[in-house]
Formats: sequence, structure tokens, C-alpha cells
Amino acid sequence: MTTYCIGIDTGGTYTDAVLLDLASGRVVDWRKERTTPHDLSLGVGRALQGLLRQSVQAREVASLAVSTTLATNAVVEGQGARVGLFVFGPVRHFKLPVVANIFLKGGHTITGEEDEPLDLEGLVDTLPMLAKEVDSYAVCGAMSIKNPAHELVAREAIRLIDPKPVFCSHLVSGHPGMLERSATACLHARLMPLMADFLASIQRSMLTAGLDCPVTIICGNGRGEDLDRIADQAAITMASGPAATARFGAAGGFDSALVVDVGGTTTDVCLIKDGEPLLNREGCVIGEWRTHVEAVDMYTAGAGGDSHVIVHQDGRIALGGTRVQPLAMTPDLPDPCRWLSRETDTHLVLPVDGLAPELVREDEVLGYLAQHGPTPPSILAAQTGTGGILLEKKLERLMFLQRVVLAGFTPTDALHGLGLLDIGQAAASRSGAEVLAAQLGTTAEAFCRQVVAETEQAIETILLTYLARTVWKDSPSAALLNRRDNDLFSMHFAVKLPLIGIGAAARCFLPGVARRLGTTVAFPEYCEVGNAVGAALIAMRG
Repeated sequence: MTTYCIGIDTGGTYTDAVLLDLASGRVVDWRKERTTPHDLSLGVGRALQGLLRQSVQAREVASLAVSTTLATNAVVEGQGARVGLFVFGPVRHFKLPVVANIFLKGGHTITGEEDEPLDLEGLVDTLPMLAKEVDSYAVCGAMSIKNPAHELVAREAIRLIDPKPVFCSHLVSGHPGMLERSATACLHARLMPLMADFLASIQRSMLTAGLDCPVTIICGNGRGEDLDRIADQAAITMASGPAATARFGAAGGFDSALVVDVGGTTTDVCLIKDGEPLLNREGCVIGEWRTHVEAVDMYTAGAGGDSHVIVHQDGRIALGGTRVQPLAMTPDLPDPCRWLSRETDTHLVLPVDGLAPELVREDEVLGYLAQHGPTPPSILAAQTGTGGILLEKKLERLMFLQRVVLAGFTPTDALHGLGLLDIGQAAASRSGAEVLAAQLGTTAEAFCRQVVAETEQAIETILLTYLARTVWKDSPSAALLNRRDNDLFSMHFAVKLPLIGIGAAARCFLPGVARRLGTTVAFPEYCEVGNAVGAALIAMRG
């Protein structure tokens, strides 16, 4: 009997599934479904059932391999659980993007001897107020890799007062750097609820589809782990998607190349050298987070098909760091001419279907949305009495909890407006482009072309930043690259490596990027679902 491996890749916008013949490694069938953030099992389930209905029986599937960019996206967008960090020892203070960084006495010497007694009283005094603001905790003690006693005592003390998850740095990193070890522990704490929900969705989808086979989760270092281990080690999936990207790119027959995955939320870049992905054993860097998580050598930044297009007061167009739902992909969208504004209402707030009645009753924003439907922020502020930064924080929290969705104009809409893409409601995209263009005093076509050009430039900057970091290591090249064309001078770069494009949006943006950089771009067969293929290839290699 022929047996198969299914590869799944869940991104912020799409969930892809491929069916590979285990004997030949040949792709037999593939599916692409919209990701359903409020219940990930729906999108995963549709992708799985599409394969099984058309191609094979569930009993013929020998394994399931899963990669995801959900963790990467959460880091780039600043989402995830709210974390409180406790650091023990005589270290210089540092900042991480968490709710609180609290430094207390304690820690050990390089030989494992106690340097100072743990300030347990200070820890206990801090917890009652902090418990109201966080979802989980991370603790990091000086030289806990030699003696974890203070971290373990702190963990038990926290649990006695607040039964939320606590992550000890010595369990997730064996390296001495306090900042990197703290960041690694914080990322585990931040991503754990997201990954727990994702893994549960995989199990629900398999049950619905009748699948009963081993599951391999692709980690950032390009290896697979059993599903049961991942929930407590969430940060090792932080570069899961890029690892699958790199493996798919390496299978394309190029000796050296840049593999570029243009997704909805981010663009991921990996380097193939001598036919294999490079591995960064010291730890990957994503945004503000420098970690001890072993991963493929890659760079990820927030620019993709679903990036929020921001129009500034001076007419400049920029891509925001937050992913929004494109107008073209929003069912029953109110006409943008009734609500869209570059100054006050750059997006629309939509309620998620199926929320529990008690959640709606307890929250004034959800209550208003349930009664009135999609609403722009200015009306929400006027009707609920919550505006400005408070409303922004409120919506950010509701988005993390998957209770609201934001819709706005995106590069995907610009492609629809120009007739270069046809996967959604082009009329909604054109209407949004006409509104924003009129406010700028230009045409809808010119506005859409400007958005596409800005997206290509953002992707170009991501590629150059990765290459600059590879050549010059920690040189602060981003400031130079972001200002390479200014009032006084301009710089142009030529890339000596070919590009390999992955993702549905890659075909639209990368040809322009390749021309700007004086190189070529190739789109291998099945590049639209390349990460899912890469996940299956990693699992098949063992």
C-alpha cells in the first residue's frame, strides 16, 4: 500500500497543506485555506479534509508534519501573553518588551556558589500588584546554569501566590548571557498560550478528519519534535516557518541563494550555502529579541501582503507593523467611503463570530460590536467612552484573545486594485483605494502603484539588512539602509545571489525587488505552498 506524509503550514493569513508520496517524495496534491485565528482548527481542518476527500484515505497517511509562523508573527507584531520578568543577581539593568522587568538581589557565582541571598521578601511584595497585569512569569538568576536554586525557589513562591505559568531560564538555555537567557525565558512564557492553542487545534482537526498518525512539529533549527514536547518549549518553534522555508529552498537545486518567503504578516529571508540552509547555533534574533534559541540563520521583519498601509499627514505611505485583514478578504464589508480615513479611522473593528454571551456582556466594546456590527474606532470611542491610547490597548488585547479582527487597506488590496491579484473582492479594494487617493489628491491607480512600490522597497530593505548582518555581524546597518535614498544622496545595491521566491504574494512583489537589486528570482514548482512542502521534507528526513 502506498503511504503518504501530509505537510501543514499555518501562517497568519493562510494555512497550506500538501500530500507527499513517502516513497518518491513527489507532491500528489495541495490545498490553501484562509487561517481562522479565532479557531485555528477550522482552517487546518478544511485543508486536511480537502486533501483526504480528493486524494487518499486517512489510513494511508503515515505521518503529519507541521510548521507555523504564528510564533514569529506574534513576536514581530508585539503580541502574545503578558509576561512579568524577575532577574536575580548583580547584573546591569536591561529592558525587554514585557509588562515588567524587576531586578532583585540574588544569583550565584561562576562556580555555583551563592553570591547574595535571594530577596524573597521583595519578590513576594511585588507579586500582588503584578498578578493583575500578567498572564505568565519568567525568572532568570545570575549563573543559574551552574546553580538553579534561586530560580526554583522563586518559581515555587510565585506559584503559591499566583497559579500562572512560570518559566525558569536554566530550563530553556544553557548559555551564560543574562539578557539572551532572560529573553529566551520570556519568549517561552509569552508564546506558550498561543502554541498550546495551536497544538490543541491540530489535535482537534486530526480527530475530525479521522487521522491517527504521528505528528512532528518543525522547530527553528530545522529538526522535528514530537507534539507533546512543544507546549512547554514554545520558543523553539519561533523560527519554525523559516526552517521549512529554508528546507524547501534547499531542495531547489541551487548551490547558493537567498530564499525569500513573502507572507501576509512578515517576510522571512534565509541563506542557502553549498546546497544547505545555514544554522545559527548561538541563537536567532527577531525584532527586539536576541535569544539563545538555536535556529536556521534567518531574518524576519514585518512586511507582507496584509501589512497595514499607513498614510501620513505629509502624504508619505508606509507599512505598519500590524497585520490587518485586507478589505478584499472581509465579507460583508461596509463601503469604505462611509468610514475609511487616513487621519481618524484607518481600520475597521469587526466582532468575531461565536463569542460566548457572557464575554459580550462583560465588555462594553464587544457589547457595542455585537449590537451594531463592524465599527470604526472613532465611533467606538464616542459610544463607549474609551478612546486614544486606552482604546488602542483595549483593541490590542481583544485581538490577542481572538475576540475582534481589524480590517484595513493592505498591499493585497493594492494588487487587487491594479488587477494583479484576484482572490477576493476587488471592488472593496478599489473603493478603499479611491477614498485614500482622493484624500491625497491623486488617482486610485497611482495610489495602488505607490503602495506596491513601498512594499517592494520594504522587502528590499529586509533582504539588504539580512545580508549586511551576515557580512558585518552586529553592525547597525538598518539606519543606513532605511535612509539610503534621501535629499542629499542615494545608494544602490547589487545582490550577487539569486532569489528563490516562496508564498502566494512572492510572485507579485519579488520580480520588482529582483530588478531593483540587479539579480534574478526563481519560483519553484509548488512555491505557493513551499513551507508545507518544506515541513514534510524535514519530517521525511527524520
